[in-house]
Amino acid sequence: MTISEYELRLKVYRLKKLDEQELIHQQAWANWQIQATKTQGKKEVPVYRKFQDFFPKDKFENEILGVKTESKVDKNLLRLMKKANE
Repeated sequence: MTISEYELRLKVYRLKKLDEQELIHQQAWANWQIQATKTQGKKEVPVYRKFQDFFPKDKFENEILGVKTESKVDKNLLRLMKKANE
């Protein structure tokens, strides 16, 4: 087995473990739906509105695969910074 094959197998193993973690979190999510709330004014509302808020799988998957996400750039902020440096 070459090093590149080993790295690929390791990546596949880590992705498989991530899927297992997702299943565990889905079970916890189902349990939470019955119980977790927070007070907003006089009402009780859910803490997490979506499963993605509870377990951001895409973020973890991108970390494993080495995918970098581009951050949003505030053009107005850049303009102000350039102006301040002049």
